[in-house]
Amino acid sequence: MYDIAIVGCGIIGASLAYQLSQYDLQVLVLEKENDVAMGTTKANSAIVHAGYDPEPGTLIAKLNVRGSEMMEELCRKLDVRYKRIGSLVLAFDENDRKHLEKLYNNGVKNGVPDIRILSGKEARDMEPNLSKQVCAALYAPSAGIIDPWGLCLAEAETAVRNGVTVKLRSGVTGLEQRPDSIVLHTESSDYETRYVVNCAGGWGHEICALTGETEWEAMPSRGEYYLLDKSSGNLVNHVIFQCPTAAGKGVLVTQTVHGNLLVGPNAVPVQSPYSRETSLAGLDAVAEASRKSVDGIDLRQSIRNFAGVRAVTSESDFIIRPAKACPRMLHVAGIKSPGLSAAPAIAEYAASQLEQMGIVLKKKPEWDGTRTQIRFKELPQAEKAELIRKDPRYGRVICRCETITEGEIVAAIHSPIPPCSIDGIKRRAGAGMGRCQGGFCGPRVLSILSRELGMNPLDVLQDGDGTKLLIGETKGGTMA
Repeated sequence: MYDIAIVGCGIIGASLAYQLSQYDLQVLVLEKENDVAMGTTKANSAIVHAGYDPEPGTLIAKLNVRGSEMMEELCRKLDVRYKRIGSLVLAFDENDRKHLEKLYNNGVKNGVPDIRILSGKEARDMEPNLSKQVCAALYAPSAGIIDPWGLCLAEAETAVRNGVTVKLRSGVTGLEQRPDSIVLHTESSDYETRYVVNCAGGWGHEICALTGETEWEAMPSRGEYYLLDKSSGNLVNHVIFQCPTAAGKGVLVTQTVHGNLLVGPNAVPVQSPYSRETSLAGLDAVAEASRKSVDGIDLRQSIRNFAGVRAVTSESDFIIRPAKACPRMLHVAGIKSPGLSAAPAIAEYAASQLEQMGIVLKKKPEWDGTRTQIRFKELPQAEKAELIRKDPRYGRVICRCETITEGEIVAAIHSPIPPCSIDGIKRRAGAGMGRCQGGFCGPRVLSILSRELGMNPLDVLQDGDGTKLLIGETKGGTMA
């Protein structure tokens, strides 16, 4: 029997698994997909928000600011890309200016450090490419950018190294409450556990429904994005927001930690968290809104469009509380923006809730919460030469756009949570992240995956289950 079963391994489930891995507990993570970080975690704005937007006194406000405080040290320990570049919220008229004052007051009450309102000229001095129509801006230097799936993977892998069990392709289909435990029925097997934590993201209401109680209404919202080539990466140096609305924080323009420019998202109500398609109308709306902030954006430099679905619910605050109809289940749900920013603090808070529910948090005598990753192109020349001497695979570049070597890809394949897809390699090692989006390296990555995992090339996936790339062999014996 397990002490705790976490349902879902996006950034929230992984953060909680990492947090709990330091205690003397048997922890199980159940993920419905074939990899971790497969939902909103891999399709979002990759921002660590400062914390001026949430209403003071809410759980969102408390955990956003605390999570932002924790993020830099956490990413340092786990060798995850993170940059504290600050953010600007732009005002274009007097109504916007008044809204900036509200956000400023929120930020002060929430404990956001060094927040201040700038004139239009001061904002353009910091960001010369801003629109001439900007009359004021709210500056929050504590905001940052991050690799969201990199953090999720790092936390999940480190948790596994510290004894946590992760089961993929194990969507929960039912539960049975017993006097002192819960039996979870999944697509892979049945698991008995003393407590369950619902971290299922956009599917959290479905896990809730398995208890026989509907506690909130799911109201998913899709956001569409442009990802621009690195040639546009220096167009802005901060995260650029417009004034938020009831639909969300609006269209932003920002650098990414990988050196690209990210533009988006819009906010479109959808029926399902699977509704991740992009649309011409949606992308046109993103383009028009972004040019209000930075009119020099060249969207011809776009190398990829994508969409993510936010786990919005009928409740305005984060839902972190015991289930009404299942006292051994803790809901960690409705984690919309700024969920990524708040993730480490959410994990900390959820652990304290579990303690109140009866879990004993006894520290392990030995726990290693660190991780390092080899990024060949960032190494000094002497270290590159020594690495190649020890393992010649680091001397073979597979992804030319990002200079990712075979050694890095093989290391990713044999990581604590092995990938089974080309995009799984992309998230771990970066192959396919560049200008050609895997057009050159994709077949080579497929071949390496097939070789290292002993798989038939016909079974290698692009990403989720059902995304096979090859359908058979031609008469000449080549794959097609």
